[in-house]
Amino acid sequence: MILNSLSGLPAFLAYFVGAIIACAGYLAAYTRVTAHDEFALIANGNASAALALGCSLLGFALPLASAIFHTVGILDCLIWGLIALVAQLGAYYLAGLVQDSLSARIANNELAAALWLGAVSVSAGVLNAACMST
Repeated sequence: MILNSLSGLPAFLAYFVGAIIACAGYLAAYTRVTAHDEFALIANGNASAALALGCSLLGFALPLASAIFHTVGILDCLIWGLIALVAQLGAYYLAGLVQDSLSARIANNELAAALWLGAVSVSAGVLNAACMST
């Protein structure tokens, strides 16, 4: 009975490890694209950088979770994860078009800028996830 319950463990581990790697890859790509150094700012207590980066990661994780749920295999899931990554980078650029000096404002710990970027990131992630479910 216990062995039957654990029969899905290999697939769970494959998807979970794949998702962790995808999230790490997303963070690496996102932090290279932004004009500010999120991790250094966070280490120095910049709550705006933490909020913006955290919401961005959530905006990526939502469609990644949808991809895990809706795809037929891990490779297919990771391809859709790459699409989610591109969509989130696009959301960052679009947010910057509407808000001047977005990265500088986040680096200056301006909460309004971080909330704006966070909301755009999560919104893009929700829409991206919904589009993947069709």
